[in-house]
Amino acid sequence: MLSSEEIKKNAGVYAADFIESGMVFGLGTGSTVYWLIRELGLRVSQGLEIRAVPTSSQTVKLAREAGIPLTDLDEVMQLPVAIDGADEIDPQGQLIKGGGGALLQEKIVASAAEKLIIIADESKYVSQLGKFPLPVEVIRFGYKQVQQRILDAGICREVKLRQKNDSPFTTDHQHYILDCQFDQISDAVAVNAFLRSITGVVETGLFIEMASTAVIGHNDGRVETINFKTV
Repeated sequence: MLSSEEIKKNAGVYAADFIESGMVFGLGTGSTVYWLIRELGLRVSQGLEIRAVPTSSQTVKLAREAGIPLTDLDEVMQLPVAIDGADEIDPQGQLIKGGGGALLQEKIVASAAEKLIIIADESKYVSQLGKFPLPVEVIRFGYKQVQQRILDAGICREVKLRQKNDSPFTTDHQHYILDCQFDQISDAVAVNAFLRSITGVVETGLFIEMASTAVIGHNDGRVETINFKTV
């Protein structure tokens, strides 16, 4: 049985094969993407010519350390592929993302990509979304009003302001994150629509009909590829 990091490494290394020389692609954020970045950095040192659009300041730092050239989404507009991690993936390809706090940029980059490939270990592949808290990015002004409105709607059982070092966590864009705890999310489309209708909500961590493929690492060493139908 492999360790969690070995499983993630297998998925990340496998996913590197989706990136071909000459590509400009979206580069996600997270613990599995870390291994993708390491592998792509190695291939760049061996002659692979690529440019990446990063989804977070963390990814910028890791990519630069690995020697991966970076560019800005405004310079390319559309991407053939983006590769990112997820906190939960269901059999329909619906996702919860944003546990690392980069959900807004991740969704912008994913929306600009023709294909979104999700890499994760097998623990992230679930029968139904909702055990992992759903991140909701909100502006700082009036966030308690947003928090109360979500609670009053009764769609989840708890809404917590994310903390870091005893202070509110702030995103790269200086927003707050409200983590919404569900038992399960039976209608992700409806939940996403309701949350986005609230004034002060910037974006949610629900990624619906966006993922094309999932690359899942298993503890027996296998790497499984799952293709989803997207609109």
